[in-house]
Amino acid sequence: MTSTDDQQRREAMSELSRAAYSLSAADARLRGRATRSPGALSLTHARALRVLAERGPLSITELAEGVETTGPAATQLVNGLTKVGYVEREPDPANRRAVIVRLTAKGRRRHEEREQVLAQALNRSLSHLDARDLATVADALRRLGKIYDEL
Repeated sequence: MTSTDDQQRREAMSELSRAAYSLSAADARLRGRATRSPGALSLTHARALRVLAERGPLSITELAEGVETTGPAATQLVNGLTKVGYVEREPDPANRRAVIVRLTAKGRRRHEEREQVLAQALNRSLSHLDARDLATVADALRRLGKIYDEL
């Protein structure tokens, strides 16, 4: 690698770092809107709805695992989603002390709406990328998530 290549890589990595911070800031803004605006969903709320839509009814522990959070955080998440009618709890027939969380019809509709909006936004913003580029972006985002876990 030449010194020019090294400099270009350092500049590109610096830009990537700024983009990662920007993504984190956008997530924080979205979380803020979700707490202030009725019907708004944080990424965590949307992720919970997606996990339930894909996997069906789950225990809090299973939901926490699917959402990549802790049990107590999943309980708070379920409390909020129950309050707006997106999920419901029912007794777990296999464990009387536990509950099963399932999407309501309203929750399924909200999940489908959110997925459609997200798909349209991704298509609009990333239409210049082909399937290979999109796979590279997805890989980079997953790796970024792992980096965040290490910080």
